[in-house]
Amino acid sequence: MQDMEQIYEQYFETVYKYLFCLTRNSDMAEELTQETFYRAVKKIHTFKGECKISVWLCQIAKNLWYDECRKYQKTIKVSGENFLEIQASNDIIEEKVIQNEDKITLYKKLQKLDEKTREVIYLRITGELSFKEIGTILNQTENWARVTFYRGKQKLKEGDENEREK
Repeated sequence: MQDMEQIYEQYFETVYKYLFCLTRNSDMAEELTQETFYRAVKKIHTFKGECKISVWLCQIAKNLWYDECRKYQKTIKVSGENFLEIQASNDIIEEKVIQNEDKITLYKKLQKLDEKTREVIYLRITGELSFKEIGTILNQTENWARVTFYRGKQKLKEGDENEREK
């Protein structure tokens, strides 16, 4: 088992980014990240090594986020004062549903691309990797990764334009 300080240094950014995606708030993500590592230190003896440590840490982070959501829900009381707040949060939920549908549509379109192009786009968008890193992973050059990504985007745009014309 790695030293906890090494684990912290190695996985802090991963856990923080994961929580930021959930919370959309940098302060809350940072606070929950700190709490995640605090709990990890307390419960390190329960880590069995059946999964990657990053997965285990993200699971702790997700549970902390759920706890935070439950606390927030308990504090909301429906009254005239906070009705607009609740309505705004409903609008946000609706936006998230629409965004999720857009993501599903995008991923369906990505499946129509060739495997290498799809892999480059996935690594760039979801993995947030540089073109140099993508090239290294796929045993290609940085320029190849950049061109493949650009051409993939062009194919996706062409697909959108063709659908609009129909």
